[in-house]
Amino acid sequence: MADVFLARDLLLDRPVAIKVLFPEFAVDPNFVERFRREAQSAANLNHPNIVGVYDWGKYANTYFMAMEYVQGRTLADILRANGHVNSQQAAEIASEVSAALGFAHRNGVVHRDIKPANILIGANGQVKVADFGIARAMNAPTESNLTQAGSVMGTATYFSPEQAQGAQPDPRSDLYSLGIVLYEMVAGRPPFTGENPVSIAYKQVHDNPQPLNQIVADI
Repeated sequence: MADVFLARDLLLDRPVAIKVLFPEFAVDPNFVERFRREAQSAANLNHPNIVGVYDWGKYANTYFMAMEYVQGRTLADILRANGHVNSQQAAEIASEVSAALGFAHRNGVVHRDIKPANILIGANGQVKVADFGIARAMNAPTESNLTQAGSVMGTATYFSPEQAQGAQPDPRSDLYSLGIVLYEMVAGRPPFTGENPVSIAYKQVHDNPQPLNQIVADI
């Protein structure tokens, strides 16, 4: 949907991340609205565990978003490199993500796409939640042009059962997704895998995960 570039804010002399909507999406009003909504959702959430958004707009035919630059790696990168993290690190990361989600939920926003790729671990160890691209205000009416009834938005591996069935997610959906991430951090793999998103979504609804103590002996 977008590329992210490192840039410098010349006015305030600080590094920023510039998120640029792909040209093929920039001509689609639905994707432009989703991009705008991400900027608006995150800009209204001022919290140490949420990536800050400074500005958004359009230059020529390019839509952009100026965001806080986090020097570090995504949790997805860390898991790819190391396989897993120890249980104490997993608990600390989950605690900080929980703080971000709690703040978002208290302010009426559901993230709807919690996954390792959207969790940034700074060089100083601070955890920040990014990408509110499919976030939705809890009191907002259903946007038929953005989320058709029965459609699915998010990433199947981290879906809550209600998302897998195309139902409207709520704050509990984010907590379920965080539980999947916590499981993966400790076990080195997510609880449900499959050949395609449909098979994974089916398991989210109908299957039980293998207990962690059967995978990691010291749990």
